[in-house]
Amino acid sequence: MSVSGKGFTTCLWFDGDAEAAADYYMSVFKDGRIGRIGRYNEAGPGPAGEVMVVEFEINGQKFVGLNGGPQFPFTEAISFQIHAEEEAEADYYYDALTRDGGQESACGWVKDRFGVSWQVIPPGAIELISDPDPERAARATAAMMKMKKLDVAELRRAAEGG
Repeated sequence: MSVSGKGFTTCLWFDGDAEAAADYYMSVFKDGRIGRIGRYNEAGPGPAGEVMVVEFEINGQKFVGLNGGPQFPFTEAISFQIHAEEEAEADYYYDALTRDGGQESACGWVKDRFGVSWQVIPPGAIELISDPDPERAARATAAMMKMKKLDVAELRRAAEGG
């Protein structure tokens, strides 16, 4: 795997645990793979021999994990959306990303144990909150705003006025 070529590569700035994060993402996303691992050399700025960058790919998206230090922590201003094809897949990702130190947030957002934000979207959720009927969409959206993990059956009941 090489990060050169067309397309985008997302660089994630970690405080020393880029390799552990890449390994973690390989355990969560079944089609992931780790590429090159670059190490600091005598020129620094990190200790020679320690991991500087880890290239990895998950769900076809290229990433570089950079061990840059504590200066720039992750925030919710950036998140990755996971559009699940079925409810069981949404449940899997939601549970896997909140396990072992991850955190639930609101409206399907979670933070993994490294502080990276993800939005787990079950099938049908976007269609309900963007229904062409503004009243149905408003009811579904109001219900979503009260949820942590998105419950499509409940969003559907709310959209229908129930």
